[in-house]
Amino acid sequence: MAQQEEDTTAVRDWHKFDESRLEDFLCRQLPGFSSIGSAGLTVRQYRSGQSNPTFLLQKGLNKYVLRKKPHGPLLPGAHRVEREYEVQKALFVTGFPVPRPLLFCPDTTVIGTEFYVMEHVQGRIFRDVTLPDVGTAERSALYIALTETLARLHSFDIHTLNLTGYGKGKGYCQRQVNTWKKQYERSAHIDIPAMNNLGNWLSNNLPQNDNEESLIHGDFRIDNVIFHPKEARVIAVLDWELSTIGHPMTDLAYFTSFYYWPKEVQLLGHPSDKTSTDVDGLPAFQDLMSIYSRCRGVSLPVPNWNFFLALTFFKIAGILQGVHARFLIGNSSGENASIFAEMVQPLAENGLKLAEQQNSMVREPSRYSGELFIQSPKGQKVLKKVKQFMAQHVYPAQQEVLDYYTTHENSPLRWKKPEVIEKLKEMAKAEGLWNLFLPAISSLSQTDYAFIAEETGKCFFAPEVFNCQAPDSGNMEVLHMYGTEEQKKKWLEPLLSGQIQSCFCMTEPDVASSDATNMECSIQRDGDSYVINGKKWWSSGAGNQSCQVAIVMGKTKNTLASKYKQHSMIIVPMETKGVEVVRALKVFGYEDTQHGGHFEVHFKNVRVPVSNLILGEGRGFEIAQGRLGPGRIHHCMRTIGAAESALQLMCERSAQRQTFGKKLYQHEVVLHWIAESRIAIEQARLLTLSAARAIDTVGSARAKKQIAMIKVVAPRMACKVADRAIQVFGGAGVSQDFPLASMYAAIRTLRIADGPDEVHLSAIAKLELLEQSKRLSAKI
Repeated sequence: MAQQEEDTTAVRDWHKFDESRLEDFLCRQLPGFSSIGSAGLTVRQYRSGQSNPTFLLQKGLNKYVLRKKPHGPLLPGAHRVEREYEVQKALFVTGFPVPRPLLFCPDTTVIGTEFYVMEHVQGRIFRDVTLPDVGTAERSALYIALTETLARLHSFDIHTLNLTGYGKGKGYCQRQVNTWKKQYERSAHIDIPAMNNLGNWLSNNLPQNDNEESLIHGDFRIDNVIFHPKEARVIAVLDWELSTIGHPMTDLAYFTSFYYWPKEVQLLGHPSDKTSTDVDGLPAFQDLMSIYSRCRGVSLPVPNWNFFLALTFFKIAGILQGVHARFLIGNSSGENASIFAEMVQPLAENGLKLAEQQNSMVREPSRYSGELFIQSPKGQKVLKKVKQFMAQHVYPAQQEVLDYYTTHENSPLRWKKPEVIEKLKEMAKAEGLWNLFLPAISSLSQTDYAFIAEETGKCFFAPEVFNCQAPDSGNMEVLHMYGTEEQKKKWLEPLLSGQIQSCFCMTEPDVASSDATNMECSIQRDGDSYVINGKKWWSSGAGNQSCQVAIVMGKTKNTLASKYKQHSMIIVPMETKGVEVVRALKVFGYEDTQHGGHFEVHFKNVRVPVSNLILGEGRGFEIAQGRLGPGRIHHCMRTIGAAESALQLMCERSAQRQTFGKKLYQHEVVLHWIAESRIAIEQARLLTLSAARAIDTVGSARAKKQIAMIKVVAPRMACKVADRAIQVFGGAGVSQDFPLASMYAAIRTLRIADGPDEVHLSAIAKLELLEQSKRLSAKI
């Protein structure tokens, strides 16, 4: 991975130009450039770029990028920087991610060649297609973002972009074959039979439909893209030299060529010691194809796919031959151009091999779940293992667990976990099915985990078996994201290992906690300690015998700060003097002992070290927002699973019971309840997956609308499904003999515990109004 400044060097001798003349020109022609200040212009050359030399310009704090033609003799029609400038101008106004083009200079007297200047875009550039510098979940998300960006490019109407004259359009494949044949012939230093044979095969096997006209990039690969510094989001597509109007499948084949790359060749981030299938988290080829086809609305398989692959390797070999030829005459812009000649033959031979293969692209994706949302290969493996574990160990233990809580309903032992759960936890840990919710440990994306959490939501104690239970999962996320090394070692590590459990103290009995700024619990500095005073309730998990620590949110007095910067979070060991666990609160009459209950906890002059503060004073809402993204969407994921269980029970009961001379399912109203429930579950699942995927790709902050929507939809849906199931069960449905009553109580609570529906609805509406106003402004 490279940041742009780290990817530069001093201007190479054969690319030097008069920098003072350039600075004078920019002062006269580039708005705002002359007013930057007295600082002189500095110029650095980017290491990458084997074609048009590219430079980083800096004047004061302002940065620009200059791209120019190479010096010396050039191949006819090549290096037309004015076309790059033209297409970037057209795309920039649409919101497509390209750097803002600032000016084009056709005057070759300024620096010796034509050039253009664009804004500098700060972000991440990856040189290795296997993305070794990122985690597994982000690796998948980055490739999804790339694929969607390419599909978006190919979806533009060239007439709307006013680019109808940008390329010849129809017959593009024929022209490409001819172009790269001629380039190879002009630049070849030795005869390579494989190149001649591949060129002839391509000429004789052109696609019947060579009339598609889309805007294509021509060199779309990962190192021609800038990603957001922290998010899996494309913020700029670079190097438009080969862009034109042509067949979009040439771009797609070129982009996915690393899946077919010959191992003996190492080039442009194609490591010689591994293939794409060796890299954990790299999406399967079929998955990227399915994403592309969905985004563009095109069907699979792609006709003549082997032709487009063969053309890709013919083109790459031709490009490398041309780079080597420029190296020989001294005007290649790359640092390692001399080695490219030896790569031409194996690439041509690989193209011939692909050409001779049958078109074997599968019609349906091989690693897809839910049809619209990708699950990584590892996510699929873990989901399969979880399902097997649930079937073999968790479901068979349900009756034993229920019997335990029924037997000890009025005993202090009800707060102790049944031995069978502890045994299951050890078994799950031994299977590697542990802490699956945390991407940094599990290497699973939120989308991966969504399917897994739904499965665990089908049994009330299953999340704990995998150490993925609330509120511990959310607390572990907080400590992982915001904790100091000391805090992590003391509290996060034992939580991750399952040695201890925790609770989260936020809601208060004396104020309306739907507006969290109302919180009155005080956290005040006193020397090298903080003193906590206040009342909390609905502190879930505080009844667990292994609950040893609480994360408490309270007010740190700062009258000058905004109301959202007056609260902090702090770690409080439960054994600390002044911590009083007052009472267990019942939910519709249930104590919810299997989840550690929901307790009222008082803090009376509780003193903890300053080092227990998380992140810093006034950072409580910042932490809460980070926690409320992934941590709280897990509830929605599990709720889908609970709704599936309720629907299953409804169907079973309707097939067993008879009223008025026919089975319950034969009554039309029950049939409709079943149908409506299935529809609602599928809709909620899609929205949940959409929110999970948004968290994966753009982060919790930018996904807040999707998160808010699913927090409304999932509990509402599950409540309705459970209510219908209860109605089908009749009196039995509200009894302790079946899980529906307790299930309904737990789900109904989410409509408050995850924030009232009304608060989420207001947030959704405000975000929607803001987005609509931006669209309107863009049209105007």
